[in-house]
Amino acid sequence: MAEDTDILISGGGLAGLITAAVFGHAGFTVRLVDPAPPVTDAEADGSDLRSTAFLRPARDLFERIGLWDVLGPHATPLEVLEAVDTHGWPPEVVERRAFRSGDLGETPFGWNLMNWLTRREVLGFLAGQPNVTLSHGVGFAGMLQRTSGALVRLSDGTRVQARLVIGADGRASPVRQAAGIGASVTRYGQKALAFTVTHPVPHGNVSTEIYNQGGAFTLVPLPDLGGVPCSAVVWMNDGPRAVALAAMAPGALGKEASLRSCHLFGALTPASEVRVWPVVTQVADALVAERVALVAEAAHVLPPIGAQGLNTSLHDVAALLALAEAHRGDPGSASVLASYARERRRDIVVRARVIDAFNRICRSGEAPIQALRALGLRGVHDVAPVRRAVMRAGLGS
Repeated sequence: MAEDTDILISGGGLAGLITAAVFGHAGFTVRLVDPAPPVTDAEADGSDLRSTAFLRPARDLFERIGLWDVLGPHATPLEVLEAVDTHGWPPEVVERRAFRSGDLGETPFGWNLMNWLTRREVLGFLAGQPNVTLSHGVGFAGMLQRTSGALVRLSDGTRVQARLVIGADGRASPVRQAAGIGASVTRYGQKALAFTVTHPVPHGNVSTEIYNQGGAFTLVPLPDLGGVPCSAVVWMNDGPRAVALAAMAPGALGKEASLRSCHLFGALTPASEVRVWPVVTQVADALVAERVALVAEAAHVLPPIGAQGLNTSLHDVAALLALAEAHRGDPGSASVLASYARERRRDIVVRARVIDAFNRICRSGEAPIQALRALGLRGVHDVAPVRRAVMRAGLGS
């Protein structure tokens, strides 16, 4: 006999856990499944050493459900976003512009947290939600979609009857595949390195993105480590270069990272292991199917530029939640799903195209493209109405 739930979520990453938290807080019964156990320690195998800058709309969502009470004490505010254009190797600074949160109000742009830590805190939060069931070690295996609901088969043989199935299960989403939805993928031959570093110069709550051939090098502020300033690094490179860097001893990697950062924060010292993942742009051909909605990387994968990845995912979650709350009688109805697709499709496609173009410009070593990059940075920053409009767009407006 099948178990009943309002919402079945496939995927126990950050997006899936947060989706469970917001739908559970709204009063829906939620079952989350993921074949892998959660990793909530930085030193454990498979830990996610990336960080996420949660922008203002994300924090507003967290505050509404009480999640910010547990995340806020661990967060580092981002008050300035600095863009630095460089040429050559060792890189030389060509342009440097700061985008200040005060241009749009008194609060910071966002708040940075390590992904493994966020996962730990969200799991703790979910433990206090009686209508949310977490099934780690159990995965989505298939489903039968009906007009009245979806009958989902799990990897342990359990069957679950759900009014709405949410695919939050990554770029190779089993839910998307089971629903017969394809995806368009753009590959760049790039990989991104993620690790943390300490440095002698305080970051001053400034997130710094440094452009050079191969891709962006981003330093995002974290709390001090042992009394020393600390930042999270996301470093995009052409694939072979990224693999070579990841294989270096910590001392050699630190020297290369210090050069790449133009020593803006002094010598960088790696303070964690290095994780590597491919950089792609991927957009699902559709966001919905009968009784199915896709969110986060099941719907879209973006290069790690401008804190757009998980924040765009949370726009998906907030939009789907609002529609489900307005139609509590059937949160997975055809009208709800059609409205969700209309509301999110354009933003996702436009955002993916803009970031794709930006990544191509940022990684180019060709002199004309580099000149265009520097000119564009000056133009965006130095004209106040344009600067504010771009900043609002980055926040999701």
